[in-house]
Amino acid sequence: MALQPEVLNRLTKGSAADAWGVIVKSAVEIASKPLATGNAPSEVIKRDREIGALDNFLSASGWDLWQSFGAAVERTSDRLARWWAEPYSAKAVLVLDGLSLRELPWLLQGAKERGFKLHEVSANASELPGETNEFARALGFGSRSQLQNNGGGLAHRLQPAQTESVDMPWKDCEGLVNGAPNWVFWHHWPDSKIHDVAGAGQGLDTLTKDAADQLNSDDFWAFVERLATGRRLVITSDHGYAATGYFPDAEGEVGQYLKKTFSSGRSTSGAGEAGPFVPPVAMQLNSPHGAHLLALGRRKWKSQGGYPTLTHGGLSLLEVLSPWLEISK
Repeated sequence: MALQPEVLNRLTKGSAADAWGVIVKSAVEIASKPLATGNAPSEVIKRDREIGALDNFLSASGWDLWQSFGAAVERTSDRLARWWAEPYSAKAVLVLDGLSLRELPWLLQGAKERGFKLHEVSANASELPGETNEFARALGFGSRSQLQNNGGGLAHRLQPAQTESVDMPWKDCEGLVNGAPNWVFWHHWPDSKIHDVAGAGQGLDTLTKDAADQLNSDDFWAFVERLATGRRLVITSDHGYAATGYFPDAEGEVGQYLKKTFSSGRSTSGAGEAGPFVPPVAMQLNSPHGAHLLALGRRKWKSQGGYPTLTHGGLSLLEVLSPWLEISK
């Protein structure tokens, strides 16, 4: 799927910040259109490919834009800290680990159907690389597990707050939310499901059906309502994921380089060799988490045990953009 001429013109004629504004807005618009459970798997794949046109631009001719990604697109961690400082009397954050823009329609539709007031829908940047621990540290936590059983401590950026981090059924999560005015609740779904189905054929199909079940369930929305009652609530994620099962295979020297460099992953820490390839297939980036070499664009390669069909940590839009949904009841 090719980019529309007017979109391509805006990506190449303006500043890097302008280009990223167009890219993020376009990705959110494509991903957030209403979904129906009956055709969700095929429609999500169609949208994934449509966003793939932006990924292909970013890897084939616009790769230099990735150097400005961290500065041009506000990180979710910074956005949360800025939002937390707003003068709301009570507030809550629900981090759904690994949630991507693909799942945004279920949240939008569910919020509308259940009478929530919608304040903002957008997307922000994951940390680079897009991994759980990097996001936790960017918020001032040692790790995701630190939040469990109100163990967040007094050094993180979302003070004061009751904290929790679990992988429990939504109904049980509802029972954990007490009357404390401020909450940070980090749930391990859908990342836990992503890793469960990443080796099972085209894992995106299975995950899409599970997301439809989970995010349309009464238990999920009762939990959301408990968090949102008397509080302004943001639902977001630490990172998204790449549906690598649908990526084309990297062949020849490119495939050999990617296998040697990244094995079954999408990034490696430290200053690495990006290879002689033009356009590049990997990029060296420096972030607040240090130097990393990240796989660029939409490619998979042969690796021992088979390359996963769902993963994260590299440079493609649906793994580095996190949805932002701000609601109240």
